Amino acid sequence: MNIEPTKNLRTLLTLEELALFIGSVILFGLITEYNWWMFALLFFLPDVSFAAYFINTKVGSWVYNLLHHKGIMIGLILAGYFAEMEWLLTVGIVFLGHAAFDRVFGYGLKFPDDFKHTHLGRVGN
Repeated sequence: MNIEPTKNLRTLLTLEELALFIGSVILFGLITEYNWWMFALLFFLPDVSFAAYFINTKVGSWVYNLLHHKGIMIGLILAGYFAEMEWLLTVGIVFLGHAAFDRVFGYGLKFPDDFKHTHLGRVGN
């Protein structure tokens, strides 16, 4: 049984992630007071999680998934909004955009056995 997404489904998922990324950019511009250099700085911050792979793949995947989990990012957005903490709201928005952007290119949440083994399939396939 083939459980890999079909080409049409993969395209649909990519478009959905692209919409989330564009939405995060729009939200950042509309509801935060920060300059765009802050967006760029925060956008690349989750990629620091790659350093955890120097420890081992189990730790690396755990840290990567923590910083790329959209549910956590939505939690940060909501917490920042309701606590009126713009910095937390901003981190949630930008990290959500980062996670969506990564998934546009096939970088999904990681399994602990190999960096290229993701919930979207193998990176590069």
